[in-house]
Amino acid sequence: MDDSWEQWFVALLLLEFNLGGVFTMTSIKSLDEQTQLELEAAAFRTLVEHLRKRTDVQNIDLMNLAGFCRNCLSKYYVAAAADKNLELAYEDARERVYGMTYDEWKEKHQTPSTPEQQAAYKAAHG
Repeated sequence: MDDSWEQWFVALLLLEFNLGGVFTMTSIKSLDEQTQLELEAAAFRTLVEHLRKRTDVQNIDLMNLAGFCRNCLSKYYVAAAADKNLELAYEDARERVYGMTYDEWKEKHQTPSTPEQQAAYKAAHG
């Protein structure tokens, strides 16, 4: 078998993720602390942006499937600030995660939970 499938796969990745340039595989264990922090922050921003776009996914669905939701991310944000001796309001963190006030988000996007969603939540979280 020739290497053409590998070249095709790399080209597909470059197109899909808009990656350009030459990359060398780096072990995550070799990252310095600052680079690791920057990558984690970028991953968080990407997750938040993804959740902002997926307004069809309700918080109860996230809780039932993954055990966390947008509100949890907001609480993690406040806790991270507290670890740095910063007092951050929960509502400010929510606005950062939701991209708008929580009340706005609920009005625009939240739907009533179904009995099935409520039962799944109770089964998973007591």
